[in-house]
Amino acid sequence: MTFFKRYIALILIFLVISLLWGTLVLYPLKIFVVFMHEVSHGLAAYLTGGSIVEIEINPQQGGHALTTGGNRFMILTAGYLGSLIWGGVILLMAARTHFDKAVSVLIGIGMVGITIGFGSDTFTYGFGVGFGVVLIAFGLFLPEVANDWILRVIGITSCLYAILDIKSDILDRSHLRSDARMLAEETNLPTLFWGIVWIVIAIGLTLWFLYIAGKSTDSPDVESEEGNSVTERPL
Repeated sequence: MTFFKRYIALILIFLVISLLWGTLVLYPLKIFVVFMHEVSHGLAAYLTGGSIVEIEINPQQGGHALTTGGNRFMILTAGYLGSLIWGGVILLMAARTHFDKAVSVLIGIGMVGITIGFGSDTFTYGFGVGFGVVLIAFGLFLPEVANDWILRVIGITSCLYAILDIKSDILDRSHLRSDARMLAEETNLPTLFWGIVWIVIAIGLTLWFLYIAGKSTDSPDVESEEGNSVTERPL
């Protein structure tokens, strides 16, 4: 697979996701990103000495992570950037490894476990367990190439959603309890400041993830001494 074909595939996925953004097709993936957003808050609390009380998501693509203790700055920052980093890691695992089936299963198991441990309402339980079981089934029963494409779509959607989520929260005055607004209250720096900082980081990370995902996992596209082309992982 040539350099250009690898990047064209990623660009096409990105364009299709953008075109379908307002449709029901991407709704489950958007809820998945919200789930990872809230999980990232909880994980930041845990890693900074706190604990997770509950995680909740709702059909309106919102949610909350109720935590105790921990570093509040890190907890608030972890939501937007955490879901983006999760998306980038999923994309890189799909593009740069041969473990797509295992990755799908592990993500599914993680979702089910987190939901059972910290889910707080019917919708959270239903989506968390349901989406997790579907991913486990994909990993167990679909071929490697199908899991590869599924994970790429999930990863790119996560990155794009994180950017748009930040933009929405800093521009929409109705989002009074957004992460950016709460961090502004915590630091006495404007919401717009944190929004710009996060968007710059998010766009930079997304471009970096796409760049790394498109690079070959093998040697450059050259002919070997025997005249056989180097084998690369197909998209």
